[in-house]
Amino acid sequence: MGKALIAINAGSATLKFRAYQPDGVQLLARGLVDRFGAAGASLELDYGGRQTRVTLAGSGRDEAVAAVLNVLADKGLEAVAVAHRVVHGGNRYTSPVVLTPEVVDHLAELIPLAPLHQPASLAVMSAFARLDSKLTQIACFDTAFHCGQPEVATRFGIARHWHEQGIRRYGFHGLSYASIARRLGDMALASQRVVVCHLGSGASACAIHDGRSIASSMGFSAVDGLMMGTRPGNLDPEVVLYWLEHEGMDIAQVRQELYKHSGLLGVSGLSADMRELLASKEPAAKEAIELFCYRAAREVASLATAMKGLDAVVFTAGIGERSPEIRARILKQLSWLGFEVDLAANLARSQRITTPHSARHAYVMATDEEGEMAREAAALLSGDVQL
Repeated sequence: MGKALIAINAGSATLKFRAYQPDGVQLLARGLVDRFGAAGASLELDYGGRQTRVTLAGSGRDEAVAAVLNVLADKGLEAVAVAHRVVHGGNRYTSPVVLTPEVVDHLAELIPLAPLHQPASLAVMSAFARLDSKLTQIACFDTAFHCGQPEVATRFGIARHWHEQGIRRYGFHGLSYASIARRLGDMALASQRVVVCHLGSGASACAIHDGRSIASSMGFSAVDGLMMGTRPGNLDPEVVLYWLEHEGMDIAQVRQELYKHSGLLGVSGLSADMRELLASKEPAAKEAIELFCYRAAREVASLATAMKGLDAVVFTAGIGERSPEIRARILKQLSWLGFEVDLAANLARSQRITTPHSARHAYVMATDEEGEMAREAAALLSGDVQL
């Protein structure tokens, strides 16, 4: 039986997983549990280019997690450790950590800061622990990449004691940004001022200079910043107070509005899926797309200010990697900064999508959150603190 390091990326309805060699470098298998924790769940595995699909008998998370371990075991892979993507590490966790009961308790305390994502991660950790209490589990944090930001980038304009209690800007999608930052040198951008746009159902942007996070569009929570699939991004807090005071909404209803009913879905009234909106002729769909691109372009310019300049833009994640039209629209709004789109390269999804004589260049790079998790976890297990 061969050993494997398993990277787990848990969502509210899906569980993505990948198996790597214990060094965290070579990918062995990848898979997805759809309808995770619900009736009708299924597991898909790609191992050596061969596809396996399994319909799960039970509807619980324990059954799904057991199915992941079993399907890998059927391929001769035994988990030596499991690395989990954890959205929020707060002020305490700035690098990967082996899970202990104390660490799990600390992560549970952060649920109010990430009410949509943190419970899902904790539930999966518990499921693995129930199946194999001796299995090493590691938490890798989306907030960790941003922990070295300048102090001014982390503050809100509120009373100092709130900041000291942890009400501050954290930044998210850090595993994605870390995976991009690690490869910027391949394009001679390692020391450059780069804005990376992570555009998907969750969307954010990050200013990266010399490979380090300088500022991020997301703040205290993963609702802030860019407009997303079902989240609004920047929102005047008085809107929330209005809902509470004048619409009679309670906290649960407000949270549902912010996390599930806003963004592309809320503006269009049709869908949170950018592909469906681009195919639609409805005026509201066009307006949602326009707002998405407008907010992204504005944020790029804002983050350039944080770095006192801009050398390049990188697009990543589902929309960023797969939608030439959205990339072109955003760059058109940034043409005053010297971006000139190469239409053919953009349609072909080339790595560089600007013309050779463009004053500034834009690139497309595939993000690799699971690969970053595996690398970080392997480094922790080997005692290599240079993450």
